Amino acid sequence: MGELIYLTGPVRSGKSARAVEIARGWGDDVVFVAPWWADPADLEMAERVRKHRAERPESWRTLEAPDRIDVALSTIDPPPAGVIVDSIVVWTAARFVRPDDDILQEWRALLDALCAAPYPTVVVGDEIGWSPVPMEADLRRFRDLVGLLAQATAAHSTESWLIVSGCPLRLK
Repeated sequence: MGELIYLTGPVRSGKSARAVEIARGWGDDVVFVAPWWADPADLEMAERVRKHRAERPESWRTLEAPDRIDVALSTIDPPPAGVIVDSIVVWTAARFVRPDDDILQEWRALLDALCAAPYPTVVVGDEIGWSPVPMEADLRRFRDLVGLLAQATAAHSTESWLIVSGCPLRLK
C-alpha cells in the first residue's frame, strides 16, 4: 500500500518546495502530476509554472493536466518511485463546472487509488478558508468544496502537515 503525505497551508507558504524535498528522497524516478488549467496567455501563471519546473530534478517525469490522474499513473511501467500531485485547488478549478458530489466522488476514488499504489504520494493543498467569507456564491462554493476535499485527503493520509512561512507543523 502506498503512503499518502498531505501538505497544506496558505499560498506561498512553501508547500510545493517541501513536496519536492520529500520526493527527492525517493530517487530519480518521481512523477510530478500538474493538473494545470491556466490559460497559456496568462503570463504570470506561465512564469509560476516555469519556476515550479525549475525546482524539480530534470530526471523527474511530468504529467500535465491528466483528466484522470489515477488512470494516467496506472499506465506508467514500471511504476514510479513516488508521485507528487500539486495541487487540490488547481485540480478542483479544472472540474468546477461539475456538480459537487461528482467532484467529491472522483477525488475520493483518486485517493483510494493513490493509497493502493505501490509507491508513496505527496498531495499538495491550500488552506483557502482562513479568509473572510466571500460575497459571491461561486467563491463560497469553491472554498467549501476545497475544504471538503482537504478533509478527505487528510483522512486518507498517513501523514498530514501544515506548512506556514516555510515551517512544517505535523498534524497527523
